[in-house]
Amino acid sequence: MDYWIKEFARNEDSNGNKYISSGDKSLIVSILSVGTFFGALMSAQVADFFGRKRGLMISSVVFAVGVVFQTAATEIIMLVVGRLIAGWGVGLLSAQVPMYQSETSPKWIRGAIVGSYQLAITIGLLLASCADQGTHNRQDTGSYRIPIAIQFAWALILFFGMMFLPETPRFLIKRNRLEDAAISLSTLRRLPADHPEVLTELNEIKANHEYEMSIGQTSYTDLLSNKSGFLRKRLLTGVGIQVFQQLSGANFIFYYGTTFFQSAGLKNSFIVSLISNCVNVVSALPGLWLVDNWGRRNLLLFGAAGMFVCQFVVHGLCYATPYMVDSGPGNANLGAKVFFVWGSFCAIGFLFVYTFIYETKGFTLEQVDEIYAKMPHAWKSPGFQPTVNFVDVAEEVQQQPYEGGRRPTLSEIEASAIRRKSSVGFVEREEK
Repeated sequence: MDYWIKEFARNEDSNGNKYISSGDKSLIVSILSVGTFFGALMSAQVADFFGRKRGLMISSVVFAVGVVFQTAATEIIMLVVGRLIAGWGVGLLSAQVPMYQSETSPKWIRGAIVGSYQLAITIGLLLASCADQGTHNRQDTGSYRIPIAIQFAWALILFFGMMFLPETPRFLIKRNRLEDAAISLSTLRRLPADHPEVLTELNEIKANHEYEMSIGQTSYTDLLSNKSGFLRKRLLTGVGIQVFQQLSGANFIFYYGTTFFQSAGLKNSFIVSLISNCVNVVSALPGLWLVDNWGRRNLLLFGAAGMFVCQFVVHGLCYATPYMVDSGPGNANLGAKVFFVWGSFCAIGFLFVYTFIYETKGFTLEQVDEIYAKMPHAWKSPGFQPTVNFVDVAEEVQQQPYEGGRRPTLSEIEASAIRRKSSVGFVEREEK
């Protein structure tokens, strides 16, 4: 955007042409991630204190404030502050939106519903590319303020849309609001509050919560302690997936795509970015069906392998084309090694998924707890059949004290519950 460069540039070359320094570019782009980092760290506390529903509404307001700062910016410092605040809102939302989706959706379609979050991101990137394409040639502040201000509309839609959605049953049970939880689950499942399916699911959620509370006081250090091995696995799953998603190189195209294609000598880098985002949207659509039918592991393995191949193809093409890698005037100096690095990380990501990512297709969130607690190896999780009934587990925890204050495993509690129920059934048959 020539007008944006003229307005915000703080440097001039020998010919008197203004330009944005590499340091300013890096600051403007990366400061969003700084805000996102701190927002993501705070998201759990916000969701637990205010609730999933109100937490999302508050987070959308934070994001909207950042958009206002960016839209009104006339200098880089104000733009940076706006992106920092907006990033804070993005971090809050990026954790709470999937949380709300997973806690409200039925198990048979949970993957598609949570996957729609990624689809919405790809659509947003596409709309942003369209807005950039339509305004980048304008010679007024509208060239950059219009694309930025459009973000405000989505914050408003989320804020007011959440007013019509219920709080999640799991949060309400955590707050001991059982009647409200029943109403919420009834609304979400479109069944009467006294329907057997609603009551069964509600009892299972409640029993799982009671089991978690019976374990005792916990802290964030328990995520890394030896006594909570399955929690460490879940932490590794969440962190690892996000790390390898970033190291795949995809976000480089989304953040720096226009500049990258421009450096490569393409005449209309905005059009190329638009095409890339169209491919992104189209690719996300089949994932909504595949995630619940093919499975999470298979989809991740296929995606990592596909990106590994594509990154090395691009690496080979760039390496074989001197113009793409040579330095000096008239050459792009892209450095094909960057694709080799990304491709290598995709290969490592493939191994990570195979080794550490559990298959959770078709399971409730409570059954996912059971998988992590009972399956020692992730590659054996496909085909796992849950056997724990958390209603029985909660009853067993109340009736069976364990020696020395030792924290029992889920398998021990389940086995004890089965033995107790079997003995009760035997006595009843004897009496008859």
